[in-house]
Amino acid sequence: MADRSRGGPRGTRMGGRVIRPRDWAAPVRAMTRRLSSDNSVGPPAPAARHHAVVDCALYLDGERQPGHWHHAEALAAARQAGNGFVWLGLHEPDLAEMTEIAATYGLHELAVEDAVKAQQRPKLEQFGSVSFLVLRTAHYREHAELTEHSEAVETGQVLLFIGPNFLVSVRHGDACRLAPVRADLEAKGELLPHGPWAVAYAVTDRVVDHYLEVADRLEDDLDTLEADVFDRRQGGDRIQRIYQVKRELVEFKRAVMPLQRPLLRITAERNRDVPTEIRRYFGDVQDHLSRTVEQVNSYDDLLNSILQARLAQVTVDQNNDMRKIAAWAAIAAVWTAIAGIYGMNFDFMPELGWTYGYPTVLVLMLGISLALYRWFRRHGWL
Repeated sequence: MADRSRGGPRGTRMGGRVIRPRDWAAPVRAMTRRLSSDNSVGPPAPAARHHAVVDCALYLDGERQPGHWHHAEALAAARQAGNGFVWLGLHEPDLAEMTEIAATYGLHELAVEDAVKAQQRPKLEQFGSVSFLVLRTAHYREHAELTEHSEAVETGQVLLFIGPNFLVSVRHGDACRLAPVRADLEAKGELLPHGPWAVAYAVTDRVVDHYLEVADRLEDDLDTLEADVFDRRQGGDRIQRIYQVKRELVEFKRAVMPLQRPLLRITAERNRDVPTEIRRYFGDVQDHLSRTVEQVNSYDDLLNSILQARLAQVTVDQNNDMRKIAAWAAIAAVWTAIAGIYGMNFDFMPELGWTYGYPTVLVLMLGISLALYRWFRRHGWL
């Protein structure tokens, strides 16, 4: 590929002669007309408007070529140019659509099946010259208040097929849209000349940036939850809220934690598929991911502590309730015992014939009850 850092004329050899960047338009238009009439290349241009295809762009020497491209035509043009690549963006394609694209781009059937089902852990696999990178996306969903039904984390998947002349991105869900990534890359321009792996870096970087945003927002939820646990005015659904946040955190961990190993493989020195400069960029993404992993682990520990504190609080409240019940039962037992004794109806019992016996017994029961009440109050049972 041409080096933009050097002065002087630049060009790329195509068809036995050197074509400079300003001269790309003519041969590309001619090649487009030629390929459109060749039935062996692929379906006619209208197929490019399939609903699964979000965008198909041809980049030559790091610059996007004008026009609407069919994925087969764009790939043929990139291969003929030698220094170009195709970024084909798909959104939730079905098996038939992926099979057609796989036949054109030479994608392995196992990876194609994974891309359609989109139920994979983050991973990096190699199928010949094509790398298959799976990312799980995450997005924080706004909510007015934290309840036992709040779904704070929305997840999806982005799957990348990275070849010598192409990158096919397959997005499932709306947790991380790729249109802003494409716009940023085309606006800056310094990364696109490095080829498909530059796009893979930009997509991964955006996904991990979303991780950081989700982690920061989850921290706010945990602070709110921690304050509510020790707030006596709150209702009795605090444990349900804790479990709900824990479920959301587990879902987030499934996206974050497994991505560490693929990034280690990408940034390894022995990895010759990724350009050296792009490996440095991936190293920065790995640092951000490590920070997110540390945050998630600390949140997990904090959430366990909050749960244990709440359970201990429930146990203390139950003990307090049991002490109150026991204290009132002891007071009531005085009345029950005296009434039970004098209710046995024996002929000869003390004070049965005394005129003031009945009021005296009542005063005695009230006096004992009052003494017990004051004793329990003084010791914190009532």
